[in-house]
Amino acid sequence: MADLAHAFFWGAVSVGSLFLLVWMIHIPLKNAAVVDVGWGIGFIVLCVVYILLGKGFNLRNTICLGMVLLWGIRIVLHLIKRISVEKAEDKRYKKIRDGFGKMAWLKFLMIFEFQAVLEMIIGIPLIVISFNPNPGLSFFEMSGILIFIIALAGETVSDEQLRIFKKDAMNKGKVCNTGLWRYSRHPNYFFEWLLWVGLFVYALGSPMGWAAVISPVTMYCLLMYVSGVPMAEEQSLLSRKDEYRKYQETTSIFFPMIPGKTLQ
Repeated sequence: MADLAHAFFWGAVSVGSLFLLVWMIHIPLKNAAVVDVGWGIGFIVLCVVYILLGKGFNLRNTICLGMVLLWGIRIVLHLIKRISVEKAEDKRYKKIRDGFGKMAWLKFLMIFEFQAVLEMIIGIPLIVISFNPNPGLSFFEMSGILIFIIALAGETVSDEQLRIFKKDAMNKGKVCNTGLWRYSRHPNYFFEWLLWVGLFVYALGSPMGWAAVISPVTMYCLLMYVSGVPMAEEQSLLSRKDEYRKYQETTSIFFPMIPGKTLQ
């Protein structure tokens, strides 16, 4: 347990320092959206720290790091591209900045460092995996890899479908309800959650793997009730009004389902 506590401490120091650096970068940019880039990098840093300090089986650790790298690099590149194209600060952070008023730049430090706290909670599967010395891969680990691959593919496809839809000038002000977006109003968020389900299942092959359930549970709560779906729904209703309300009536809010009457 002492080794676990030691690794957890240095993981916290690492991601806390990372988000402090990202916060400092955001000040001259006046764009808090860079915190999302830090989110992707943070889990990579956390995974590396745990592997270096853990005593896990090399193949298991290598696969875990590979999955986190695939997810992290994809999301970081996606966000950097979006930030560079949009120029202006994301509406979510603009609303928060306006609410903070004076000294907003300093108050944002709390938000940035809170991301580090969340990463320590959501990253529990990573520390559990990195301390498992047992050789070979179990059924849980093989299943976790499969779920992760499906989720990463789904998230990539949904993001690309939305990008292509928005790129067409004929779709300006319209609702994207094609492809994966026909079955869920937020397929990107669903597959993001499914990624962490995959890592949780992968962690079940390790001692105390059950503790990793906190990861997908926390991610689901964040996406469904805090910073994901609620803000996206609010913005869509403001910009697309009645057309989006009709979309809400027929399309599942999160879990992909056949279009039909929905409870919102």
